[in-house]
Amino acid sequence: MRIIRGRFGRRKLLSNPGDTTRPITDKVKESLFEYLEDEIQGMRVADIFAGTGTIGLESLSRGANSVVFFERDRKAVELLRKNVASLKVEDETLCWATDVLKTSFRPKNCEGMTPFDVAFFDPPYKMVPDILPGKQLFKSLERLAREDVTSDDALLVFRTPGRAEFQLPDAWRFERKLEYSRMEVHWFRKQAQSANDEAMLGETQKGESEPEDRARDEAAEESLDRLSEKTSTESRA
Repeated sequence: MRIIRGRFGRRKLLSNPGDTTRPITDKVKESLFEYLEDEIQGMRVADIFAGTGTIGLESLSRGANSVVFFERDRKAVELLRKNVASLKVEDETLCWATDVLKTSFRPKNCEGMTPFDVAFFDPPYKMVPDILPGKQLFKSLERLAREDVTSDDALLVFRTPGRAEFQLPDAWRFERKLEYSRMEVHWFRKQAQSANDEAMLGETQKGESEPEDRARDEAAEESLDRLSEKTSTESRA
């Protein structure tokens, strides 16, 4: 796996073996960034379900201002941090080991990296059909649309298997779809909410208090610790 173009062009990246993550191929990545080139210049990027960071680091290489990575798999996070260190971009990135199903999307100690202008959203394919009103990932996308999390007119780039069925919150307006063999990349644009829409969305869209968000993020990180302990125990068994 490698970065294709930009200031880190041809630099190799570590990837996670097995089925835990699904690195995007060079061919698809090159095609995708031909469309995205102008969208990412100077932008604050979120790489959600980041794996070892190939999309976020490609964005940084091609002109993004900063990237915050969201990833729950411990091995992937370890390799992601090594990739960041090898490129010496620690000051331009944040690697957050957190559960996307529970996170507030409000990282600490990253002044200037939020609100996000572009969000790459690449969940495991098996989770995509479960993106429906009331489900956890749907609620995550509602939190992502909050005004202090993503900027006005923010772009959401969402990868799915071909012909996937799902439903995103109304805050995200469909713009286009790119088809690549057995996968699709959907573009959604954050749309301004009317006063009535904001009232109906309530705290989910307008934002929870800081203590509520801290509690949410602590729960997200604790769930990773429990997962890590379980995995370690199973490995020893």
